[in-house]
Amino acid sequence: MKIKRMPRNGFPSIYNRNVWIKAMSHLSRQDNVMRLLIKDLGVIKVTWGGDSYESLISAIIYQQISGSAGDSIEKRFKALYKGKMPSPKKFIETPEKKVRKAGISPQKYSYLKDLCTRIIDGRLEMNKFSAMEDEDIIEELDEVRGIGRWTAEMFLMFSLGRTNIVPRDDLGIKKAIKKMYNLNDYPTNSKFSELAEKWAPYGTVASLYLWRSTDIKTPEKAN
Repeated sequence: MKIKRMPRNGFPSIYNRNVWIKAMSHLSRQDNVMRLLIKDLGVIKVTWGGDSYESLISAIIYQQISGSAGDSIEKRFKALYKGKMPSPKKFIETPEKKVRKAGISPQKYSYLKDLCTRIIDGRLEMNKFSAMEDEDIIEELDEVRGIGRWTAEMFLMFSLGRTNIVPRDDLGIKKAIKKMYNLNDYPTNSKFSELAEKWAPYGTVASLYLWRSTDIKTPEKAN
């Protein structure tokens, strides 16, 4: 399993190989579909999603656009700051027109501005996230304009490496469950709950196998 960097927190992490091996064993025992996927796919390579602040900036940029379009806009955005993500202060100091020329829509500019403003004034203390429970983090991030539950869940999975996230609003997950579990339609809330209970405490690992099962390279949802 390829690891760029392991998040430093007191919670189990998908970027820890021992945790991943335990997850594979648990899922194989609990769920025959997972057992077959794990047998076929083996250990999935996962790369750390990056610094918490920077990963949220990227998440906002990529909302509602294709991966290639997101790559292009993020590259132009970083070019404004010598190829790096700006600090919250630097972003706020950058004229909106300049940011817009990089391909950032007015709506996304307002989202980025709200995120940076909250960090600067202390309403959002991201350094505390490593010690917080998943739902508490989701609740805090939901206060930020443009960041809904789905974006918060992606952040928990790929930036913090949390092990038990099942993004119920993700279209890729819905498609994969429908296909792999031979359902007539997308899973209901009760079906999601049934599966999440089976997979716990490794819902994130199950989700990664489901994404890979349908060759979906990036999760699908607006925010």
